[in-house]
Amino acid sequence: MKVALAQINPTIGALAANARLIVDFADRAAAMGAELVVFPELTITGYPPRDLLLDDSFVSSSIEAVETVASQIRGITAIVGCVERNPASGERPLFNAAAVISGGRIVSMHRKCLLPTYDVFDEDRYFQPGPQPRVAECGAARGGVSICEDVWNSERFRHHRRYAADPIEQLAEAGADVLVNLSASPYVYGKKRLRLDILADHARRRRLPLIYVNQVGGNDELIFDGNSAAFRADGSLAAMAAQCAEDLLIVDTADLAEGKSGHDGFDSVREDISTIYDALVLGTRDYLAKCGFSGAIIALSGGIDSTVVACIAAAAVEPEKVLGVAMPSRYSSEDSVIDARKLAENLGIRYEQIAIGRIHEAVERELSGIFEGYEPDVTEENIQARIRGMIGMALSNKLGMLLLATGNKSEAAVGYCTLYGDMCGGLAVIGDVPKTKVYELARFVNRDGEIVPDNCITKPPSAELRPGQLDQDSLPPYGQLDEILRRYVEECRSAEQIVSDGFDEATVRDVLAKVDRSEYKRRQAATMLKVTGRAFGTGRRMPIARGYD
Repeated sequence: MKVALAQINPTIGALAANARLIVDFADRAAAMGAELVVFPELTITGYPPRDLLLDDSFVSSSIEAVETVASQIRGITAIVGCVERNPASGERPLFNAAAVISGGRIVSMHRKCLLPTYDVFDEDRYFQPGPQPRVAECGAARGGVSICEDVWNSERFRHHRRYAADPIEQLAEAGADVLVNLSASPYVYGKKRLRLDILADHARRRRLPLIYVNQVGGNDELIFDGNSAAFRADGSLAAMAAQCAEDLLIVDTADLAEGKSGHDGFDSVREDISTIYDALVLGTRDYLAKCGFSGAIIALSGGIDSTVVACIAAAAVEPEKVLGVAMPSRYSSEDSVIDARKLAENLGIRYEQIAIGRIHEAVERELSGIFEGYEPDVTEENIQARIRGMIGMALSNKLGMLLLATGNKSEAAVGYCTLYGDMCGGLAVIGDVPKTKVYELARFVNRDGEIVPDNCITKPPSAELRPGQLDQDSLPPYGQLDEILRRYVEECRSAEQIVSDGFDEATVRDVLAKVDRSEYKRRQAATMLKVTGRAFGTGRRMPIARGYD
């Protein structure tokens, strides 16, 4: 049986548009000779719909959209991710489900058994877990239908299993000929190979072919990388769909039943800085398009962060839809202004220069009376950042373009950013990218020739808010800082544990104190595109006012 993996990019809540996309891909799959087409998790609503699911009219409309899709699909069986009402009282009102569609109607419903409630996931808020996975009649094959988290409860890959049940084992025992998983698995750097290993292990242990279909696209801070895949019964990788792009992949279950004599097919699987770049471009492109912005604005300082954000924006949309604005002060070096202009020329984006020196002087003059008797400090420095933020937001309002915040994860962690200044913007493109990775991204952009001016990469990082200022006046070297932050923020390790890894105790405690004190800033930050295992955002919910250090 030929199976089509329909890796599509739905928009959350765009029920009619998502339905049209499903029907279009189903028609294309049928025209290519496929007998079964599989779509991602919650295809109709887009994932994650979050509190839209608390709106009864939205739920009703989404159910109607599935019925409309069913009536329009002909000549092929389809499995579509959707919402199903739970008729039982005293339980969650909904199921995260998959509808099997054939002959113009829904012939069976299959419910997600394992509901994730960790990191960015909060499915127990809305859904009731399905009591038992079911095998579906899919034309010539019996499909063991599961949904996303159902495949992740493997004792071989998790030190502590979150659930007692193993839906994949249950489907194999129920007589499935092929395992089918509808997924919405967000991108995380380092997750791609783990995901493939888990899926391959399921196929190998049950001696069954496995079809995995993942959503692609950006939805708020989450980026879905696609990479849908088909596995043979021996666990070898038979085919994989595109990374960070829509795709329609056709496989034959007859071919999947055959082994590859020890070759796992993973040789072509890559996971390096290019995957982060691809994910950030996709996340930026979809955020702009799905929110209806006509383009992007970046405050170009000549520093590495704004430079990389501008490169990502220019790759995400047409360069002419990107505006780079240099806003030099009296402390900005001539080299920084030259680098900003050169970058804009290399990218082919629009460029403007608005000097803020006179505005800064005017603000200082107006504040001089109330500031009398106080020594100049970070207050005066931050005024410059806030002037730039004000100008950036004014341009955003007037031009209908989105101002992109340019701070990285390292700065956001330790509070090395200014509220209502460089934190201004609607999307923090590299807000989950450590500083050391920002430099890697710049070098990746330059892989075929200089786009990022070399000086942006080689000069010591500085906010240029006072004469001779360098980041490392108040921070440890970024290589060391990022390793401490990774252990604390992503691995939740204590100060004592981090010190035991060989880091200076005073440095560790200073960094951790900075992270804790800066929580109130991060709560007001723009949405950050998630690329690491634990980002600042919905997956990290720390209290601001607290008495625990």
